[in-house]
Amino acid sequence: MNEKQRLESQQVQSPKDSEEKDYSKYFQTVYRPPSLKDARRRGKEEIKYHDDFDIDERFKGMGNGRKFYIRTYGCQMNEHDTEVMAGIFMNLGYQATETVEDADVILMNTCAIRENAENKVFGELGHLKHLKMEKPDLLLGVCGCMAQQESVVNRILEKHPFVDMIFGTHNIHRLPEILNEAYMSKEMVVEVWSKEGDVIENLPKVRAGKIKAWVNIMYGCDKFCTYCIVPYTRGKERSRRPEDIIQEVRQLAAHGYKEITLLGQNVNAYGKDFEDIDYRFGDLMDDLRKVDIPRVRFTTSHPRDFDDHLIEVLANKGNLVEHIHLPVQSGSSAMLKIMGRKYTREQFLELVRKIKQAIPDVSLSTDIIVGFPNETDEQFEETLSLYREVGFETAYTFIYSAREGTPAAKMKDNVSMEVKKERLQRLNALVNDFSRKAMEAHKGQIVEVLVEGESKNNPEILSGYTRKNKLVNFKGPKSAIGSLVQVKITDAKTWTLNGEMIEAKESVEVM
Repeated sequence: MNEKQRLESQQVQSPKDSEEKDYSKYFQTVYRPPSLKDARRRGKEEIKYHDDFDIDERFKGMGNGRKFYIRTYGCQMNEHDTEVMAGIFMNLGYQATETVEDADVILMNTCAIRENAENKVFGELGHLKHLKMEKPDLLLGVCGCMAQQESVVNRILEKHPFVDMIFGTHNIHRLPEILNEAYMSKEMVVEVWSKEGDVIENLPKVRAGKIKAWVNIMYGCDKFCTYCIVPYTRGKERSRRPEDIIQEVRQLAAHGYKEITLLGQNVNAYGKDFEDIDYRFGDLMDDLRKVDIPRVRFTTSHPRDFDDHLIEVLANKGNLVEHIHLPVQSGSSAMLKIMGRKYTREQFLELVRKIKQAIPDVSLSTDIIVGFPNETDEQFEETLSLYREVGFETAYTFIYSAREGTPAAKMKDNVSMEVKKERLQRLNALVNDFSRKAMEAHKGQIVEVLVEGESKNNPEILSGYTRKNKLVNFKGPKSAIGSLVQVKITDAKTWTLNGEMIEAKESVEVM
């Protein structure tokens, strides 16, 4: 039963036709606000696997003569979701366009991790209102993580009633039905599932490039860090079957892709939900070592699930690169406890010790939040000292942003913005210093670079990334794009390397 039928069966009037402002009544049949208590009980629900996705004959040709545009915010998972939606659009007959002015359907694939991302989406909706007035037949939709939050949906209903569609992260495969209903209905189409979605295979994809590809291996997260909305917007952990993942990677290799990145909100938890086989992330990585594709990366990992077997497998290298993104968030055990990270500073350092012992040339990067509620100057100093002790080569740094519905949002935000900004500035100075030193260590070395294309700043210069995820700029023939080449590093900057190409070849022996 779709949202329209549900409303009719309950005789609930649409907000577009009613003066009733209690929008929660309109959506109570769709989902409830995030509840930590309810979410922790969700593991009892059975996850189903479907490998028979196909476009219904009723909808084929729906997009003939029409164009679509998707604006993507947030993480790599959102980018992957956009590739899937683009694939569905193309199978419906739509064509992609690079401008909103030329589009017949505009989707905003949103992120809910930080307040700034939400503000950007609402600001863009305000701009698109004028385009919608000029083109009444234009369909405008909001999807992704923001759509999973009741407060966001209520705000769209109240302030942006010109939006035609709202759908969440669990029902992307229902895009044809949602589009069809939006064309046929005068009401806003809202389809947001509170239960986790099933695992849907054989979804079409239009990948962003021909060199590197995202490969989703699991959905959701069960960690419930107190600041994070992801367990509510993405649902519980659900792993794809290993045979489906391996087959997808083999197909990418056959099509000439040189690098894949395995995606998951917590890739290290892969396989924990399997009841019929004992197969974890280390097993998957070991199997992918046997696939003829030059590079395999993964993101994002949680220190709590980074086990010894995975370290042992990664130490074998081959096509498994020696770069690991390992979010720590804070260097204070007291802060980590309040954050719900379920490990201490000492346990994190012990994990780093094991990784470095097994992979001496490993490059580590991380995520850090400053200004979390109750963070003291001493606890922030612990974060700086941990950064120095680990020797991270780079980091993504953030000022704490409260997310409605999370436990942390109920905490008193007793760190002033002035202090937060000062801490972020100090942390970034340290991050820049360590990045510069890591880059300078490459001077004079010969590194393997996967050439991705022309430099954004100079079409005469090529650019690409090393196995350790360092950006390298160098002169070379355009024919090298898409290849692995050897580059001697001549100059190092804080975030990039400059070099001279030695030779190009399809594959090189990993040092």
